[in-house]
Amino acid sequence: MYTIVFYEKSPQKFHAFPEDYIHYFQQTSNTGLELELLQKYIMIPLDIFRQFHHNKPINNKLQAWLQFLSTDIPEEVLDLIQQYPEFKPLYKEIYALCQNTERVMEMFSKELLELDRNTVQYMIDDMQETIDAQNAALAEKDNALAENKSIIAEKDNAIAEKESALTKQESTIAELNKKILELQKQLNTK
Repeated sequence: MYTIVFYEKSPQKFHAFPEDYIHYFQQTSNTGLELELLQKYIMIPLDIFRQFHHNKPINNKLQAWLQFLSTDIPEEVLDLIQQYPEFKPLYKEIYALCQNTERVMEMFSKELLELDRNTVQYMIDDMQETIDAQNAALAEKDNALAENKSIIAEKDNAIAEKESALTKQESTIAELNKKILELQKQLNTK
């Protein structure tokens, strides 16, 4: 897959290469591993193309397309159409489009509507991610709370068992004390 980027006004870095108006980029590995990745980039600074080809003839189809994309000077447009007549219908369509302000505004409105939809969808997706993260955090807290309740219930049961054992022991002690008193009375009466 190629991503082609046209710059009408290119960043300053491109101006360090005044005779190069097509730059190819591709992803590389930091380890030297070579894989054929799908994404490649072509950067085309149209302003550098215009400077480089100023007053020079168009020699091929690529230069013709770049001229088409980068100029609105009538003389250059006429020269391009004379040399490459297949561009004439494209210029006619652009001219007709520019004459129909209502259609241009309609296209602009459609693009804005699509941009708004995309923005809304992005915001919804972002909110959904936040909600999902919060739900996951709540689920974790609920699990921790359930574990704590279970531990507390176990400790309550252990305490209840110890209290029951103490109550039995106290009862046994009370009975033994009662028997001791009875035995002491019997010994004292003899």
